[in-house]
Amino acid sequence: QVQLVESGGGSVQSGGSLRLSCVVSGWRGSTYCMAWFRQAPGEEREGVASIHNLGSTSYAESVKGRFTISQDNAKNTLYLQMNSLKPEDTAMYYCAADVAWLNYCSFSRSYDYWGQGTQVTVSS
Repeated sequence: QVQLVESGGGSVQSGGSLRLSCVVSGWRGSTYCMAWFRQAPGEEREGVASIHNLGSTSYAESVKGRFTISQDNAKNTLYLQMNSLKPEDTAMYYCAADVAWLNYCSFSRSYDYWGQGTQVTVSS
């Protein structure tokens, strides 16, 4: 059974940094897409960053240059380094995973596995 467990959320001031972690267990197979999504109250869920097992990454325009997605395969862990945080980054952040169908990972594709979420709050 695949499980994803996020951690690392918290409250920071504008301009601060946080690093989110997502530990993945039970994954079998060598091809995957992994991604970070976020959802603010009253808003739709949006993709933030994704990474393919081949290493290609994608970012939402709103976070390019500020956020970095990475993975440590030895630790089965996905990371999201968030710098220069803004109040509009406030949201619940979720990691997601699924088998890769193509050689890139889009935000619009479906993801079968989700974590429980970790809250990020950025104050001005």
